[in-house]
Amino acid sequence: MSTAASARLSPERYWVAALVRAIVALLAGGFVTFDPEHSARVGLLVFGSYALVEGVVVGLGGLLLKDALNRWLFVAQGALGVVVGVAALTLNGAGLGVLLYGVSVWALLTGFAELYCGLRSRRRVDVARDWTVIGGLTVILAIVFLVIPPDSLLAVGLFGAYAVIVGVYVGIGAFTLKFGLAHAQPAENAGADDTGENASERRA
Repeated sequence: MSTAASARLSPERYWVAALVRAIVALLAGGFVTFDPEHSARVGLLVFGSYALVEGVVVGLGGLLLKDALNRWLFVAQGALGVVVGVAALTLNGAGLGVLLYGVSVWALLTGFAELYCGLRSRRRVDVARDWTVIGGLTVILAIVFLVIPPDSLLAVGLFGAYAVIVGVYVGIGAFTLKFGLAHAQPAENAGADDTGENASERRA
């Protein structure tokens, strides 16, 4: 059964979505880094703003993908981010439990979705590696938030560190997509397999 694993996209536009995503993450991480108040309320405000804006960016960026399953997984990921972000902002005074639960649910669902997209598109070295790494990091964030002690300073600090790492990694990936691997077009070959990609694209 064909999986259509290719993540064919429009690099001229998609790299912009990736760059905006990186900026949003860096802003969130920077705010946490330089704000001395690491209360649950601040955590919910920062997380809610991040999830909301990133959700919009991820959803719109997903519409640029040609592969149907990848496209709708990213759109669903973005929609979830918007819903969770609005909920976190609305419930910003609800306390640490809501922060831990909200981040865990959001990170688990969106992380697995992005990780899956990366793994099924692993021959597309221009985007698959970034999706796999960010998806994996986000799943790890979910697990960490499930097991850490109920400490707002720790929780908000960890989320800030996650946002900085994501921002830096996605930013590098955006410029790589713009100036590097995005311009290498897959060779057309009549003997391509059922994923629509040439065997020569397989890399170690």
